[in-house]
Amino acid sequence: MVTRKQSLGAFGEERVVKDCTCPRCKRLKTLVRLPVNFKCADIVCDFCGYLAQVKTKTTKYIDKVPKYVLGAAWGPQNERMQAAIYFPLFLVLVDLDKYYSIFYLSADLQEPDLFKPRNPLSQTAKRAGWQGFIYDLTVVESRLVRIR
Repeated sequence: MVTRKQSLGAFGEERVVKDCTCPRCKRLKTLVRLPVNFKCADIVCDFCGYLAQVKTKTTKYIDKVPKYVLGAAWGPQNERMQAAIYFPLFLVLVDLDKYYSIFYLSADLQEPDLFKPRNPLSQTAKRAGWQGFIYDLTVVESRLVRIR
């Protein structure tokens, strides 16, 4: 059974794939979704190999970037940051009427302060010890570009 959050995430990925050109090769209809649980990336260009992360969030105002967005696993993200590897970010904001906007943040405009580790899950949690992170968008708010 697909959860509401999973459905929202899939919606955002589908919007990016259908509405956006590849930022690297500029081709239309070459972005495709990666398999679920692919670490740190959600889409790939099947022409040039460009990889990017997509985050989707419901909001009242699709024209205003939120202060934060939940990320995924801190471990893989932190390892990539230690190797100076950052993935571009597409941020899809969706309101209650399913109107949406898409913002973009290139990898070269990201910095470590964007990523804030969350506390690990408690020992009684289903995934005890798992640790996620938060994208602190206040750090890069002026660098995000609205593309739709």
